[in-house]
Amino acid sequence: MSPHAFAPAEIDGVYRAIRERRDVRHFKPGPLEPGQLERFIAAAHNGPSVGLMQPWRFIRIADPALRAQIHQLVDDERKLTAEALGQRAGEFMRLKVEGILACAEVLVVGLIDRRERFVFGRRTMPEMDLASASCAIQNFWLAARAEGIGAGWVSLFDPERLRQLCGMPEGSQPIAVLCVGQVEEFYRAPMLELERWDQRMPVQRVLYENSWGVEATG
Repeated sequence: MSPHAFAPAEIDGVYRAIRERRDVRHFKPGPLEPGQLERFIAAAHNGPSVGLMQPWRFIRIADPALRAQIHQLVDDERKLTAEALGQRAGEFMRLKVEGILACAEVLVVGLIDRRERFVFGRRTMPEMDLASASCAIQNFWLAARAEGIGAGWVSLFDPERLRQLCGMPEGSQPIAVLCVGQVEEFYRAPMLELERWDQRMPVQRVLYENSWGVEATG
């Protein structure tokens, strides 16, 4: 084992958080403990960042009226998504896709404005700011799971309408509504697997060797 490795119990904890992380939609009443939200955001802010641009911003939604408006925005997009799904519309509408009104905390995560100034690592792939922010959200998710708190990433919304609702500057972009709170239990598998919407593919189907589509042999 590498001399830089964590202790075995710590390694197990990291892998357990990864394995048991869930995109949570069902919450029970109750606030977070003091300091928890701050720890989760600190974990997010320790995420990897292309060019160290740190493109993420977190808006804590403390106004109940604004939370209700965000919920309505998500519900509007939910109906439009159902229409776009055609034959699966009814199946989709039976899914629970958010927990905005039930969770303890709602956060809107956005990308900063004036992102064109950052070219380190983004000259040919400007979307790396989104990749960086996604890593930050994953850190948040894993920290929350380690402390027994549920988190759900909601992406059903019109970005421009949400940007305006939250007073975000021109050129910024909301990418997530995070629902965070206490849960009765964590799903034993991803909710969309339990609901038979889809299944996680085996690792062998996503690992190639040397060329796209060539099955790895080692």
